[in-house]
Amino acid sequence: MALFFLIIAITTTLFPLSHQQPPLDSSEQQALYQVLHSLNPSVPWPTLFPDDLCLSAPHGVVCEYSTQPSQPPHIVELSFGYVSDETPNPPCSLNATFNPLLFTSFPYLRKLFFYKCFNQTQRLTLTQALPLPSLEELVFIHNPSFVAPLGPFLQNLTSLRRLVLIGNGFHGQVPKQVGGFVNLEEVTLSRNSLSGEVSESLGLLKELKVLDLSQNRFEGCVPESLGNLTQLLKLDLSFNGFGCRIPESLKHLQSLELLDLSFNRFGNFGVPLFLGEIPRLKEVYLSGNSLSGVIPEIWENLGGVEKVGFSEMGLVGHIPPSMGVYLKKLSYLGLDNNRLDGPVPEEFGLLEFADEINLENNNLSGVVSFSTKVVGQKLKLAGNTGLCVDSRISCGSGNLDQLKPCKKTDVPDAVIFSGVSMMLFDPLVLVLVMFLGWFFVFIGF
Repeated sequence: MALFFLIIAITTTLFPLSHQQPPLDSSEQQALYQVLHSLNPSVPWPTLFPDDLCLSAPHGVVCEYSTQPSQPPHIVELSFGYVSDETPNPPCSLNATFNPLLFTSFPYLRKLFFYKCFNQTQRLTLTQALPLPSLEELVFIHNPSFVAPLGPFLQNLTSLRRLVLIGNGFHGQVPKQVGGFVNLEEVTLSRNSLSGEVSESLGLLKELKVLDLSQNRFEGCVPESLGNLTQLLKLDLSFNGFGCRIPESLKHLQSLELLDLSFNRFGNFGVPLFLGEIPRLKEVYLSGNSLSGVIPEIWENLGGVEKVGFSEMGLVGHIPPSMGVYLKKLSYLGLDNNRLDGPVPEEFGLLEFADEINLENNNLSGVVSFSTKVVGQKLKLAGNTGLCVDSRISCGSGNLDQLKPCKKTDVPDAVIFSGVSMMLFDPLVLVLVMFLGWFFVFIGF
């Protein structure tokens, strides 16, 4: 113990603590107290956190210290709204309001996060810009009473890397100037009230990895320029009013893993053949579009595909057996509510990872001769009156019990041999062979 105190004394002598880091600037500290009060006035924030908020602050408040000891630290991240016990951000009350001090009091702010903070019936209308040029991440999730036009709100945020606005009251168009935010890696604007056409300027965001505009009111054509986003991993434009033709330029998205264009107004051009040229695809959804036509033979190079949603598309013709041959990792296949005919491919019995194959409400016919155990427990075949189930197989679930049993004439006899060797076991063939044998003996051949 004496040695410990001796070391402390020597260290203090050699390295005096004369340059302690100064505390958080008092203006930022007081502004943060006011912001917290506006979000949850029932909590006595200054009483709970009376000291320097860079040393002792609620979870979600992050400071950055200067490399110059004489310079005070600054608040660089603010996250509000309880997410989980692992990230217990300051919770927002039912009467939370948005404090304009966020615009003016935190000039070094790089991340601003709100989760379920603005949910009351009374709307919070914001029409001014967010003057935070240093902001890199802007995340608003499930704040339906926060209403603002998107264009002015984003006007000055030129340093953004992540723009995530999910389930809020943003409206208007995606402004063209977003194309100048060259650092953007993610643009997620789903479940708002955005409308109009999408600008070709989005094609300038060469670093973009995620583009999600789903569940809005967009219309018009999908910009051809989206084919320039060669770093894109996810493109989700589902549940909008996009029409015209699915742009063939999307074949240049060679890194794309998820493509969701479902429930728009694409029509009468068939399933795009270029899908077979996007080798890293894992999920593709085109359901709810009147594309019509047949399912093309495009699956040979798509061995990594795990989910295919082709429901309610007006598809006709047979289901390609190649889907069962090449899509070894398939876990979900939705082909329901089309006009497909012909048999259920026996090759689907090779899909050992499939959890759901939905073929309901088509015109399929013939014998289902493989067990549902092979394709998981969710082989859905209802609504295909021409299908029957081979009673000799073990279903393993109730999915095939809905089908009528096949008549004996519908089910071919088990085939053990093939070619000439099989023919020798046909009774008529045996009689003929025996007759010919005796005939040739009789004539002395």
